[in-house]
Amino acid sequence: MIHALLWAALGTGFTFIMTALGASVVFFVRSQESVSLRRLMLGFAAGVMLAASMWSLLIPAIEQAEAFPIPNWLPAAVGSLLGILFLIGMDALFPILTRQAAAPGGLRGSGRRSILFALAVTLHNIPEGMAVGLSIALAASGDGSELPAAMALAISVGIQNFPEGTAIALPLRRSGMGRVPAFLIGAASGVVEPIFGLLAVLVAGQMAPLMPWLLSFAAGAMLYVVVEELIPEANLRHNHQTHSGTLGVMAGFLLIMILDLALQ
Repeated sequence: MIHALLWAALGTGFTFIMTALGASVVFFVRSQESVSLRRLMLGFAAGVMLAASMWSLLIPAIEQAEAFPIPNWLPAAVGSLLGILFLIGMDALFPILTRQAAAPGGLRGSGRRSILFALAVTLHNIPEGMAVGLSIALAASGDGSELPAAMALAISVGIQNFPEGTAIALPLRRSGMGRVPAFLIGAASGVVEPIFGLLAVLVAGQMAPLMPWLLSFAAGAMLYVVVEELIPEANLRHNHQTHSGTLGVMAGFLLIMILDLALQ
């Protein structure tokens, strides 16, 4: 067990470090940028979340559900719906952010959206951390032949986490938050991966039936933020010649899709 925990800590620790590195970009980017660049970054964040919800969450949820005596679409559908309802509920519980956005010196209007985005990415990182921790622990407990594939999964998730950390920290900075708090929130979204990765190893037998539901729950939460907040904001135009938001969505989606498939 100790051997499995050490390997799981190594893999999930790497994914957390990549999230923190992504969030550290906030120290090197100007707090004020052009409108087109802002929309490009919002679109990029939306594309990252769209691809992650599909390739890293929903498809694995459907595949894992096939091992159980239920329709393989059921966890994906119900879990996604629960994730959407959870984010709607959290949105309703954030009136203090709305008041703060209107207060002098407080977070600007994008603060609420940024917090919702950070929450959705954090939820998405929980089942990802469990998947990485379990796969590495199981590979390390066997003859070692599956360890390269498990480490490749950790590397893939870690590379995906870099733009996710950036996509959390930069909008928080733009909303009026200081660089250090924005970085800490961005990095904190990745802390859940080693925590839940190690917990998953400790209770591996009980976690397997829940994984399709957890993956789908996180996907639904991410999709809610993308549709409700990011894409509409990225495509607000003062004219019909600005397509930076749309290009950002395409770039983010393609990047994560390529990384996910290339590193399998």
